[in-house]
Amino acid sequence: METRDWMRDGLRAVAGGALAIALSLTNVVLFLLFVLALIMTPVLGLGLVLLPLVTSLVRLRAEAGRGVAGWWGVPVARPYRPRPPTIGFLGWRAYRWIITDPATWRDFAWLIPGAIVGLGLGLGSLLIPLYGLQGVVLLPLWIWLGTGWYGYGVIWPIESVSEGFLSLPQGALFLAIGLAVAPYLRRFDAQFARLFLAPTRNAELRLRVTELTVIRADTVDAQAAELRRIERDLHDGAQARLVALGMTIGLAEEMVERDPATARRLLAEAREASSTALVELRHLVRGIHPPVLAERGLDGAVRALALHLRIPTSVDSDVTERLDTPVESAAYFAIAEALANVTVHSGATFAYVSIKRDDSHLLLEVGDDGHGGADPSRGTGLRGIQRRLAAFDGTMTLSSPPGGPTIVTMELPCALSSPRTTLSSGTD
Repeated sequence: METRDWMRDGLRAVAGGALAIALSLTNVVLFLLFVLALIMTPVLGLGLVLLPLVTSLVRLRAEAGRGVAGWWGVPVARPYRPRPPTIGFLGWRAYRWIITDPATWRDFAWLIPGAIVGLGLGLGSLLIPLYGLQGVVLLPLWIWLGTGWYGYGVIWPIESVSEGFLSLPQGALFLAIGLAVAPYLRRFDAQFARLFLAPTRNAELRLRVTELTVIRADTVDAQAAELRRIERDLHDGAQARLVALGMTIGLAEEMVERDPATARRLLAEAREASSTALVELRHLVRGIHPPVLAERGLDGAVRALALHLRIPTSVDSDVTERLDTPVESAAYFAIAEALANVTVHSGATFAYVSIKRDDSHLLLEVGDDGHGGADPSRGTGLRGIQRRLAAFDGTMTLSSPPGGPTIVTMELPCALSSPRTTLSSGTD
């Protein structure tokens, strides 16, 4: 580690120690308020109002603890049960929902131990470097104060400038040790907080079930919407043309004896209508599962897609193996939707697609040089990508600051599909 990085991390940890001291004091206050709310519930019933309010503050404090732990490389997931939409923020139902959530009591159990550990480690993170800094500046301080006694380190009297120099090496040593140890103290504090604030195994399973329930509902809704789209496209497009085609052929059959010229004209119109209906059916099938995806795999299908965009688009892929069909399809349509957003909304002059694969995940990235400002909450395109990937336990992250660039990063769990052929790879 470079000296600059080492000192930066140390100073950040010292600041984190000061923050931990302040937050530890709030733990004690919240603990007392929580106990007071519990006591007042059977006596005056005020806990029905007070406990939900205090619990909200406790959870805010716990969320701050999880956030601080995340700063030090110790991610802590939220363990709380989702609030049912029929439950308000106050009253008996809110009270019962709070006290039956195990995460409430884990937060409560953490308040005092977290305050003690946070205060102790925070003081350690803060005082050791400050003590070292005191030794470094002790000589100028002694000169400024003038004559008199001053002690430092192993406590020897300093009565002259020459003796004052003895504080410098000890001060520098304490300062270096303090800056080096402070990040480890902060990480230990984060690990201790995770013991209480992270979801238990049962809570993780419960949260996962809830998440999968939401994903399943979104997937079912998306599939239903896709079926309605296909039905509408068939009804309004190919089906209507085939009905008209049948009527035209019927008229030609009636006119073939009486007016052969008209019959030939009607048959020519029927042939043209059949060609149009065939093109529409091909477009519809391509929207369900593009033939190029089945023939050339994800790499070839994305390159073919990029060639038809109206802005220059480069494709960089190291995926030479065929993947499972559902994964290939989800990845293709996610990339296609992201590129559609680029061409329609970004105002970009250039776009790129990156497709990488590690041992167990497919890593996709779509970027552009547009004006940025993309927001999933303002449209259905990015939300559709999230729903499509979520069905496979995939994720999407978006970076789109005002002024650009916009980068959509997607990750899909995947495995090799061995019976299928290997493709050539390259870079456009």
